[in-house]
Amino acid sequence: MAQFYPTNGKTDSMADRRGTRNFDRAALLAAIPLIAVLPLWAVAMVPFWLALNLVVEISYFAAAGIYVVAGLALFVPVVQRVVLTRLIGARRPTAEEAPRLQRAFNEVAQALHVRDRGFALGVVDADAVNAFASGGHLVVVTSYAARHLDHDALCGVIAHEFCHHLGSHTIALTVQQWLMLPVTTLARLGAYLRNVALAASDTFARSSGPARRVGRVIAGIFNGLSWFFEIGSVASHALSNVVGRSAEFRADQRVISMGYGRQLAEALRRTTPRNDQRSSRWSRWSRLLETHPPARTRIARIEGTLRRRRR
Repeated sequence: MAQFYPTNGKTDSMADRRGTRNFDRAALLAAIPLIAVLPLWAVAMVPFWLALNLVVEISYFAAAGIYVVAGLALFVPVVQRVVLTRLIGARRPTAEEAPRLQRAFNEVAQALHVRDRGFALGVVDADAVNAFASGGHLVVVTSYAARHLDHDALCGVIAHEFCHHLGSHTIALTVQQWLMLPVTTLARLGAYLRNVALAASDTFARSSGPARRVGRVIAGIFNGLSWFFEIGSVASHALSNVVGRSAEFRADQRVISMGYGRQLAEALRRTTPRNDQRSSRWSRWSRLLETHPPARTRIARIEGTLRRRRR
């Protein structure tokens, strides 16, 4: 079971407004895709409620309410380390990664005057510089960033994810991801049952034209079910990305105000070549699937803000 590397108690001193959470404009905008996904989630819960009703008699609204309450438990730090680690695929830092991550984490947490002991660090295996915040306390970096970024750049990355938490950018996104689980499950289940129906009709109904046609119709129904929820999932993801880009810029500006703008720009430069190549190759519609704004744009904004502050 993947577990996160909890921070030590050195991060909760010198508390002031720097480490105070608030709901900024980006956090409020993040509620838009959450609200948009509610009808799709309500439809996706119907099959699960019907299956549950075979075991225990329960109303649809009670089942939906229990699911929502279970999602709110994801904001409990202990639950985040047990459940979200499985969903994200994160792990504990290795012996090589842990000292570098903990040193950068402690420095940033002290600079931001973070008081909450519940924050934790985790690592996902990926050959790229990236990081993300999840739940209310998790800061996750890629194994490449943990091993190859220097200390200053690593501080910039962790400070950016901290600022997502302090701006409450992750709350609506985490709830939305929880609500999307039944949707993505039905999309995959529909595709699987479609393949099963096609295989069964081709194998067992090969000599019977009517039976084969029935099998094709059943496969078509499952295919339509899969596409319905798959399209809804992609649309929700795209809307989250569009809204989420404002959160990235907002967190960048907060990082600058905390004194880590130069360090963050240094880390972003490590992602620029790949980002530029992808941006020139992908269409405008394809970029809807991008979770972050182009690195060049973010670097330009950060450096522009730093120049204005120096003047």
